[in-house]
Amino acid sequence: MDWLQSLRLIAPEETLSIAGLVLLLVAAWGGDKAARLISVASVAALVGAAFLVMPALCGGAMGPDAQAFGDQYRADAFASFAKLLIYGAAAASLVIAPAFFDRLRAMRAEYPLLILFAALGMGMMVSASNLLTLYIGLELNSLASYVLAAFLRSDDRSAEAGLKYFVLGSLASGILLFGISLTYGFTGTTSFEGIRVALEGGLSHGALFGIVFMLAGLAFKISAVPFHMWTPDVYEGAPTPVTTFFATAPKVAALALTMRVALDAFGPQSDAWRQIVIFASLASIVVGALGAIGQANIKRLMAYSSINNVGFMLIGLAAATPAGASAMLVYLTIYVAMSLGGFIAILMLKDEAGEPVEAIAQIAGLSRTRPGLAAALAMVMFSLAGIPPLFGFWGKFVVFQAAVQAGLVPLAAIGIAASVIGAFYYLKVVKIMYFDEPADVVKGRSDWAHQALLVLATVFISPLGYLLTKWLGGLADVAASALFLAA
Repeated sequence: MDWLQSLRLIAPEETLSIAGLVLLLVAAWGGDKAARLISVASVAALVGAAFLVMPALCGGAMGPDAQAFGDQYRADAFASFAKLLIYGAAAASLVIAPAFFDRLRAMRAEYPLLILFAALGMGMMVSASNLLTLYIGLELNSLASYVLAAFLRSDDRSAEAGLKYFVLGSLASGILLFGISLTYGFTGTTSFEGIRVALEGGLSHGALFGIVFMLAGLAFKISAVPFHMWTPDVYEGAPTPVTTFFATAPKVAALALTMRVALDAFGPQSDAWRQIVIFASLASIVVGALGAIGQANIKRLMAYSSINNVGFMLIGLAAATPAGASAMLVYLTIYVAMSLGGFIAILMLKDEAGEPVEAIAQIAGLSRTRPGLAAALAMVMFSLAGIPPLFGFWGKFVVFQAAVQAGLVPLAAIGIAASVIGAFYYLKVVKIMYFDEPADVVKGRSDWAHQALLVLATVFISPLGYLLTKWLGGLADVAASALFLAA
């Protein structure tokens, strides 16, 4: 084992680890007064880590040259693609937080540190090529996330969200760990490559149960039906900057991990797990769409939207082809931009006293009182619905195209039909903003950082985003090919 090569490959994780430990000492000595300084330093560390992973993606790193510590960790193009999204979403979650927490006098030095260590865990998740590395990364992310959900200690909703997330997350981790133990027991290895070789010789009943339990545990992390029950309550109860983080970075990490486990470790037995993925996909699309229709709180609506969009992304995984994996990555990139735009717009919905406005009825007539904010939120809603010419349409198009090319025409057809249901609740929000009588509740001023990030997100999901399709598709193809190297 070349230790120097391994240490070079984990440079992004080393950067985040050292930055996190140093800033932890700064927080201990400086207290909450140093919170803004620590936030700025954390953003700088995430940007630095992003620059360190770019060469692997641009150079198409894969194979033995991207393996570290005896192939327990892979710094390949696929991991680099996911890490760029994770670090970008985590940095955005840090930038938008101070304006929200300062109003409540709740900006603490722990917030950026928790985000930083969660990002470290997520980086390990997407680079994992061994079941042990997978679980360590997953738990490092989860432990930080539980605390983040309950970050507002004086808020009952936040405390409830943290408790529910902890209890259900622990249950899901137990299910995943049981699946890992079964998989190890019936394949004799924890290495993804070893599992793939063992499964090429046939699938025993024990190994099949291992696959089922592992996918069930991962389904919780991506909030896919039937393991979605925590999502609306946690999204509503957690502080909005934390909800923004949950809807983006951990979603990328969990989906990327699911892709690596299914396509790499369990790749030879795709027929065994495809039916599970298809069920989770269709159920998530339908439940997410129907559940959102009756929601009166916009954060809960976005939670069901998240479940709905995960269903569409799983269609690409069901294809079990390089084109399907590439389509998932493209969709995931666009989804991160849409989610960031949506939650930043929600953060900007404040009344005259600066209190958050979350009731959909209270944004009635927003187009006449805050036309710019209403236009941005409308663009996010139209894009999430997949209505052309907004960029959200392209994400769904490439996923359906990959499913058709893989022979899953009925799945694609059902997905297209179900997307019509989802369009209803998105259009309802737009209708309330543009056609109802003004409620004249949203009067609070917005922070410049919120405005800047919202403009960037809306420009990306606008028709101008189509200028990036060739470049984004090329990077996604390179990243996806790293998962099929041994195929």
